Amino acid sequence: MVVIRMPELQEIFNHVHLNSMSPDQAKAFNMIRHCRTPSLGSHSEVCTECGTVEVSYNFCRNRHCPKCQHSVQEHWVEAQMSKLLPIGYFHIVFTIPQELNTLVLQNQELLYSLLIRSAGHTLIELAKDPKYLGATTGVTSVLHTWGQNLSFHPHVHCIVPGGGLSNDGLRFVRSRKKFFIPVKVISKKFKGKFLCLLKQAFNEGKISFFNDAVRLSSRSNFLSLIDSLYLKGWVVFCKKPFKSPAHVVRYLGRYTHRVAISNSRIQAFDGKSVSFSWKDYRDGNRSKVMILDAKEFARRFLLHVLPSRFVRIRHYGILCSRNISTKLSKCMMLAGKKPSFDPITPKQTKSCRSCGSQNIIIFFPKHSSAGP
Repeated sequence: MVVIRMPELQEIFNHVHLNSMSPDQAKAFNMIRHCRTPSLGSHSEVCTECGTVEVSYNFCRNRHCPKCQHSVQEHWVEAQMSKLLPIGYFHIVFTIPQELNTLVLQNQELLYSLLIRSAGHTLIELAKDPKYLGATTGVTSVLHTWGQNLSFHPHVHCIVPGGGLSNDGLRFVRSRKKFFIPVKVISKKFKGKFLCLLKQAFNEGKISFFNDAVRLSSRSNFLSLIDSLYLKGWVVFCKKPFKSPAHVVRYLGRYTHRVAISNSRIQAFDGKSVSFSWKDYRDGNRSKVMILDAKEFARRFLLHVLPSRFVRIRHYGILCSRNISTKLSKCMMLAGKKPSFDPITPKQTKSCRSCGSQNIIIFFPKHSSAGP
């Protein structure tokens, strides 16, 4: 049987020379190029049962590298399992108009934060309204910046439990089976909250303007943009409820540590152009193949490199870290589940190829800094 080796992102990056990159983009670009190569050093895995020694090159552990996210995702998913309530969960997606894309690209850390915060606070505040739930619920928000074709499309995925702690703190309130807040209400409040924060940031001089966006540095032009955005309908999707709480976290895990494109979607690379699969959501979710020049492919991928230390997964309400041991624990007890938030120890998944033992010890040379 002939095994056809599919091209990987690393191979494409090794054939591409880019002149213009931000420091964060350059770091991600170079780390992906050197992932699991001699330039990052190596480590030894020693089986204490049979003495077999295996030497492997180190991973780069960059959060934009498709090779390095799987094990991190598995550990994150396990850690979230203990925080699940025995109720239904909902998936809501918040998007912003494309007219804001240039400003977002030029002010990524600020505007990404405004986007995540606006989405999370919108859901928390509406849930407290007795008209909808009358309780403090929780939100786990995950920022994504890409579309299937690697275009720039900032949006936030939110997972919300269908219930929460009543406003008086005495009862656990369950929502109806369908999502408890009308999508039009969510969209209107989200739009108002985001644009209010955006105007506040402008008034405080926190927004930068470059190239074609310089004209927006004029107060009249900026407010004109804001007024036009108030007139637009902002898109918020509410997807069907999940089948079970455990299914929620596994599903969300696919979003939390996903990169702009996985190696499995790259179909061909001839040294000049890249072919990759994508789903066209505007055409009935049909699977298609897109062909891009390698430089353009790399440029689009690097659009989605996040600012250094930027937190793209955030929790609100009863899922906020300071509320885990208080409000979330109380919700669990009222909902009939025993709280247990013990730290999760990563499972040992390495097995010796010779004897099958999992008693593996890993040794790193003193000069090596990357992980296995």
